Amino acid sequence: MHLPAPKDDINEDDLKVGDPKRSAAGLKAVAVSLQRGFAEAGVSRTLLSMARINQRGGFDCPGCAWPESITGARKPAEFCENGAKAIAEEASARIVTPEWWEQHPISVLREKTEYWLGSQGRISAPMIIRAGDTHYKPISWAEAFSTIGEHVNASTPDKCVFYTSGRTANETAFMYQLLARSLGTNNLPDCSNMCHESSGSAMNPTIGIGKGTVSLEDFDHAELIFVVGQNPGTNHPRMLSALADARKRGAKIVAVNPLPEAGFFGFKDPQTVGGMLGKPSEISTHFLQIKVGGDLALFQAFGHLLLAEEEKNPGTVVDQKFVAEVTDGFEAYKSARAELDWEATEEATGLSRAQITEIAGLLIASKASIFCWALGLTQQPHSVPTLKEIINLLLLQGNFGKPGAGACPVRGHSNVQGDRTMGIWEKPTEALLESLDAEFGIDSPRAHGYDSTEALDAFEQDEVDVFVSMGGNFALANSETELLEAGMQRAKLTVHISTKPNRSHVVHGQTSLILPTLGRTDKDDKHPKGAQFLSVEDSMSVIHSTQGRLTPVSEHLLSEPVIVARMAQAILGDDHVVNWRAMAEDYDVIRDHIARVLPGFEDFNRRVRERNGFVLPNAPRDTRSFATDIGKGRFTVSPFEALKAPEGHLILQTMRSHDQYNTTFYGLDDRYRGIKDGRRVILIHPQDLTEMGFNDRELVDVISTFAGTERRANRFRLVSYPTAKGCAAAYFPEANALVHRGLVARESNTPGFKAMSVRFVPHTEQPGPTLDS
Repeated sequence: MHLPAPKDDINEDDLKVGDPKRSAAGLKAVAVSLQRGFAEAGVSRTLLSMARINQRGGFDCPGCAWPESITGARKPAEFCENGAKAIAEEASARIVTPEWWEQHPISVLREKTEYWLGSQGRISAPMIIRAGDTHYKPISWAEAFSTIGEHVNASTPDKCVFYTSGRTANETAFMYQLLARSLGTNNLPDCSNMCHESSGSAMNPTIGIGKGTVSLEDFDHAELIFVVGQNPGTNHPRMLSALADARKRGAKIVAVNPLPEAGFFGFKDPQTVGGMLGKPSEISTHFLQIKVGGDLALFQAFGHLLLAEEEKNPGTVVDQKFVAEVTDGFEAYKSARAELDWEATEEATGLSRAQITEIAGLLIASKASIFCWALGLTQQPHSVPTLKEIINLLLLQGNFGKPGAGACPVRGHSNVQGDRTMGIWEKPTEALLESLDAEFGIDSPRAHGYDSTEALDAFEQDEVDVFVSMGGNFALANSETELLEAGMQRAKLTVHISTKPNRSHVVHGQTSLILPTLGRTDKDDKHPKGAQFLSVEDSMSVIHSTQGRLTPVSEHLLSEPVIVARMAQAILGDDHVVNWRAMAEDYDVIRDHIARVLPGFEDFNRRVRERNGFVLPNAPRDTRSFATDIGKGRFTVSPFEALKAPEGHLILQTMRSHDQYNTTFYGLDDRYRGIKDGRRVILIHPQDLTEMGFNDRELVDVISTFAGTERRANRFRLVSYPTAKGCAAAYFPEANALVHRGLVARESNTPGFKAMSVRFVPHTEQPGPTLDS
């Protein structure tokens, strides 16, 4: 039996604060995993699903994209605590029925938190709300698709937006982008725009590919591993196994982050008795508590020190043959790094010259280095130059195409990388469009579409008539929350292909549809040829199958490929040149199309059925070559840059709690940071707290400043915490309202969730406006 959905919502007055932890996972993680599963899904559904998570022939965890071994045996429990929470959410036996919607008017649901909405259970039937209605009401699938077709055809392609969540499988993503381009638009914003877009913007022009260049096995050979702007203990816990093994083998591991996260220091492996009950394994050998936004200065200092050592001892640091034969721009880079302003570097990083020099010494000594990073580096104005500095360091020492070396952007969502591979991108390449046109006989649009930030602007300007969301929670995921929500409510139609209620459903368009879909754990067997499977791509370019085995909670759920196909038929007509029905009935047909359109997917249907799937080609990793416009790896030169808050302000970054995955909340416990039963908190250095004239646990309103305007978010509690001085941290999406839509990473247009200048004022029950007018 499962527990009923909670009736009570978050009460921020219940906040409890304890000491931060110094290790991750262990017996507590196992207990929480089982408790959450049993409460949501019951014992049998929980145990049945856990036995198949990330196993060969099983289903891919809908959480993070950390890979599984393709050479060795899988562990019996090939998942982490947060993966188990994600499965519990999806395998939930709680059901949101039409009667539930009838009992909850929109006016009430808009006052609920995302935690409460998501805890109610799986949506069991398609629902609609029309202009003037107070409640969602049931609708037949046929009428729902007809409604979509009518609205899209009454609009123009440029006013239709197709958003995608990173959990969307490859086959669905391919059909979805094909639908948008058959209609005539590249308006395909996705969650990648808000996370790792900066990574692709830095890597494509420098190394010719926007993906990582390492395999999981490379962690067995690395001498030095950097973990930068990333919290693996919460966001990628299975990565800790690879890091712990590397540490035991003798590798040096350098964690670089403003917060001293538990997973940097210790790991209690829940797969072993010693890990459950004994002393935690050590992870990082060095921890650099850097200021938010100081990474570019740090990496430039590393470059300066490496080149200085090479000057003293030629041939000992720089891979001169590699640099000479397959790279371009080295002399300009060498000249730019010849001098360094140490005072400015120490101010930007919050680190001493001695600390920086010590870590540079590790790089100098290492013959095989991996740089891992996540959103701590990708969501600042100078994110792309920062990441290009990482590429410079890797090129300098020839750390591509050899064991234990390379670039490792750690993707946060299970198939966000696969979705981009499948063509979910607002700026498609001409090669992709030509292949689509040749395969399907369509005329794909060439004009670029909206990314996530541009879609926000379009909503504000009433340039969106129809918004379709394939999973995700766009209203809470983006910046300027209230502005975006207001724009969404003015759209003529919003369509949400979802498993559970979320905030986007209740800040809906004039007409809104909720279309319930199967999840990763569900059986998908209502097809002429029987049960179907899908595929995903992990962070290291491995393509493998995923197939759920749980009985769906309702007979009224449809799979995502079927939903896309029926939308396409309703919009484009049954006589359209693309045979949508064939793809919906047999997913092998989709994969045959993919095999003919996308390089690297030749013989897709056979290869994806192999025991370990297959690995996509990766030129830097496979052949030490670079498919850039000049055919070489490119050194780049960027000016010195750092974040500097105005007087009386701090630099605020957003972060996830341990009971959170993106905008989904599993609970209210950020266990490793010692925060419990509350989310509206600001973690602040005790010295900053004193200097700003506030007390620990004081209730404040937060005001951000950007380009002469202000944004405000009310009723946060200050918590004294050992973050980097001059910096603070808050959970997203609660702090998203503070991010001005103009505060973005240059080149990538990713929102600046790690770059807000904020000050605090005592909380008042009569606050000013939330958004600057």
